[in-house]
Parts: sequence; structure tokens; C-alpha cells
Amino acid sequence: MRKFLVILDDSRECLNAMRFAAMRATNTGGGVTILSVIPPDEFNHWIGVADIMREEARERIIVHFEVFAKWMRDRQGIDPELVIREGEAVTEILAQIQEDPEIGVLVLGAGTEKNGPGPLIASMTKQAGFLPIPMTLVPGEMSKERLAAVT
Repeated sequence: MRKFLVILDDSRECLNAMRFAAMRATNTGGGVTILSVIPPDEFNHWIGVADIMREEARERIIVHFEVFAKWMRDRQGIDPELVIREGEAVTEILAQIQEDPEIGVLVLGAGTEKNGPGPLIASMTKQAGFLPIPMTLVPGEMSKERLAAVT
């Protein structure tokens, strides 16, 4: 099975990337892996405090994931997989792609701010020529109807 890897973060454009990945998976008989990366700089505290902060970050991610997962199950018939990693986003995305041979497409949501599509896309496009899979960029302002039409 081919899986679409989509990144869960706090950006607005994440929503369209999730929608696109779920709709494409439904239409192609694939699956969805949702990856959330916890940056290492969030835990530069004493060990006990860092452990509590790490657990709180994981809980926030799981709650956020469940919102998307419920929509994917109810509307698209897709049961997504959640993967949580700690580290630098680009490094962890590349590691996930290398570790899971079923991942066939990386799906990223493009921001609509004047300063560009977002730091993750800027970093990932530098790696694009070396990726073993295609990368799909989904515009953050794309309507649900247009997403449905292109998937």
C-alpha cells in the first residue's frame, strides 16, 4: 500500500494538506501517516521539567491528531497512523521516509503569508532533488471544492 505522509503542526495550511492526503488516499486505495515533530529546543530544562513538557507536547499532538483522524475516518474511510518524533523537522521527516518503505508521497501545506510558503517548505525544497519520493505542495487557500476536484 502506498501511504501519504503529511505533517501535523500548528499552521493553518496543515488543514488543507490533511484534506488532500486523505482524499488522495481514498481515491487511490492508499493510507495516511501523520507525522508530528517535537523540536528539541522545547526541552532545555531540568530533567523532571523536560519530561513533563515532553508528555504535555505529546498529549497536545494526540488531541490535535484525533480531530483530523475522526474526519478522515468519518468522511474519507481512512484510518490514519500517527507518528511522533523528536528532533529537527527536516531530519525527522527524512528519517521517517527512509524508515517506512510504504510512504510514497510527502504532502506539505503551503502558507499564504507574504514572506513565503513557510520555513518547512523552504527547507524541504532544498532537499527535493534528493528525496526518494515526490513531494506535493498544497496551497493553504485552496477551497475544499477545488481540493476535491484535483484529488
